[in-house]
Amino acid sequence: MGDPYGIGPELVVKLVGEESIREMADIVIVADRRVFDSGAQAAGVDVLCQDVPKTSIEALQASNLQLLDSPRFESGDYTIGMVSEEAGRYQLACLARGLDLCRQGITDGMCFAPLNKEAMHLAGLKHEDESGFFREHLGHEGEFGLLNTLGNLWTSRATSHVSHRQVSELLTKDSVVKAIRLLDTTLRTSGNTNPRIAVAGLNPHAGDGGMFGDEELRVIGPAVAQAQEEGVNVKGPFPPDTIFLMGRDGTYDAIVTMYHDQGQIAMKLMGFDHGVTVHAGLPFPVTTSAHGSAFNIAGQGIANVNALKAAFLLSCSMTGFTK
Repeated sequence: MGDPYGIGPELVVKLVGEESIREMADIVIVADRRVFDSGAQAAGVDVLCQDVPKTSIEALQASNLQLLDSPRFESGDYTIGMVSEEAGRYQLACLARGLDLCRQGITDGMCFAPLNKEAMHLAGLKHEDESGFFREHLGHEGEFGLLNTLGNLWTSRATSHVSHRQVSELLTKDSVVKAIRLLDTTLRTSGNTNPRIAVAGLNPHAGDGGMFGDEELRVIGPAVAQAQEEGVNVKGPFPPDTIFLMGRDGTYDAIVTMYHDQGQIAMKLMGFDHGVTVHAGLPFPVTTSAHGSAFNIAGQGIANVNALKAAFLLSCSMTGFTK
């Protein structure tokens, strides 16, 4: 249910309160009962789900909406909209439990509500974001990265949660090629047999032939050429300020960006309430809404569930199984 002090709990209750969602899959909600009830109160939705200390494939099929009431949220104070170490520790424990359910084969995929990275870092998260935690917990060593989707348009990024001053030094031919490959592989897995991929430049006008920076000539262009040699249908680099027009108009299925906000600003402007983040490359689908925990509106029952719904439906689709 994400950060217990954010909008996550009310979003999850709104989501599973829809009959069509409950008909889509057998659902295990990993949450302390107190957190679930807080979300239900904020959402103004009454949802019946079976409280269980543990679950199995057979138990889940018999009762398709379960509340796995563990781990517990150890906090004496329950203050909506607060960044807290206890909340961060609880988020990490819930994520670990969800990953374990997938690893054990009890569930086929995981969809989680918005987290709060500051809280998780207070609780000891050593990685820049939850994706590093996922890799470490699963012992995953294969290719991995964050993808974003908005309808039929997908994006990946060569660098992610780092400061802007670090982007150029972290940008390598290998990092760009990996971002291209990850998009190509994920879209093919999702049913697109020949995804059309565009790659953004880093600098204004994609460097204008080296006038405004040489990353396009030195790093990005060679990465595109290598991916083309590997058989990927990819072109670029294109000027960053116009590349999303081609994505919006359907000329390309996917766009590789060079840093976090280069793609996120465009995607959220085009559809903030429908954007999805995919933790691609793991052995099973892991998705979430592309927006944050929104402490400023938490507990008011006004949070829009559409992005989390889109994340849930994409997770169901990517498993290859639907009820």
